[in-house]
Amino acid sequence: MSDSPTPELFDKIVNLSKRRGFVFPSAEIYGGFRSTYDYGPLGVLLLRNVKNAWWRSMVQLRHDVVGLDASILGPPQVWEASGHLANFTDPLVDCTNCKMRWRLDKLDDPDLCPNCGQRGAFTEPRAFNLMFKTHAGPVEDSGAVAYLRPETAQGMFVNFANVLNTSRKRPPFGIAQIGKSFRNEITPGNFVFRTREFEQMEMEFFVPPADAATWYDYWCKERYQWYLDLGMPADQLRLRPHDPDELSHYSSGTSDVEFLFPWGWDELEGIANRGSYDLTQHSNHSGDKLDFLDPETNERYTPHVIEPAAGATRTAFAFLLAAFHEDEVGGEARTVLRLHHRLAPYQVAVLPLSKKVELQGPAREVFALVADRWMCDYDETQSIGRRYRRQDEIGTPYCVTIDFDSLEDRAVTVRDRDTMAQDRVPIEGVVAYLNERLL
Repeated sequence: MSDSPTPELFDKIVNLSKRRGFVFPSAEIYGGFRSTYDYGPLGVLLLRNVKNAWWRSMVQLRHDVVGLDASILGPPQVWEASGHLANFTDPLVDCTNCKMRWRLDKLDDPDLCPNCGQRGAFTEPRAFNLMFKTHAGPVEDSGAVAYLRPETAQGMFVNFANVLNTSRKRPPFGIAQIGKSFRNEITPGNFVFRTREFEQMEMEFFVPPADAATWYDYWCKERYQWYLDLGMPADQLRLRPHDPDELSHYSSGTSDVEFLFPWGWDELEGIANRGSYDLTQHSNHSGDKLDFLDPETNERYTPHVIEPAAGATRTAFAFLLAAFHEDEVGGEARTVLRLHHRLAPYQVAVLPLSKKVELQGPAREVFALVADRWMCDYDETQSIGRRYRRQDEIGTPYCVTIDFDSLEDRAVTVRDRDTMAQDRVPIEGVVAYLNERLL
């Protein structure tokens, strides 16, 4: 089990992220830009692996879900139909004493400023729309207004008929998408958990109205299990149904997959039974029919939608927190990320025992064999012990060491990150050996 989720663990992960190249503050040489981050050489691999693992389970291994990559920019009509222009707001208050700005619904005490401790100093709450507004074309007038999407979902709804007609699917079926979304958050924070630019992994599953409750239960269980299967500790994960007063007006049921972060339980993913609201809204506003005629029953209906919507960036952050361990080996402290091999930035590291030229030939041979199948690091600097520790700290499951005996027996030493057990494996058999363990 990982260390308990404490503020100290949070600080360790933030430090590790910068030091090892997972996450950098954006535009740091210019003093940074609040709540924006750049994913470094290891972070981009971790984030890609999280998205690939989601895509594998949601699209690749299923026959009833197809993919989509919709536009980030959208006209006002889309967001008017979806309700975002009128309703996508947060209640904002300012402290008249210290001038800090807060989301009223996120304050533990709605009358107490968390920054200066002043009571009764808040302004009246006012609605703050979270969408980023821009202009398309050379003239900034009302006819050129466009919005950066605050979610990926609407692209799937407006393309429902296109996908239905071209994919030969019929309800129940889903449309999945991974992509950037943008929200002008009032109070971003907690590192990469809440940022103004983030990536989502969303799927809209279109079902006959009578089957919506059954599919909602199915997707709640399916999505919760996904995190467990990738190594999330069960005692740091929960599925929390929303209370009636939390539900959106269109939702007949919503549950959140929550992780125990250092600041407490918070959302990784929401699964919502959205009914027919979205397709009906876009049909009414556009004038196009977004329904389905069942050829077997001759029944025409507007499908209901079950929506699992996860944050890729906050999910990657949660996996880092869950994987972080500290132990002691040979009297020395060791930091290790016990990431599932599907998520680890590198699955394998090739480590020649020294820089001597005679080891470079077989080391490059092994790298070429391994890198053809998995992301592979190559490191020939520092002592082998220090290199093992570095690979442990970045989560690499297996290290392959080429030593001077390799020149005679054409074998290598494969070391397991978690057990630190070592096996001697012929070079010709190293791919088969790793393949058994990295399926």
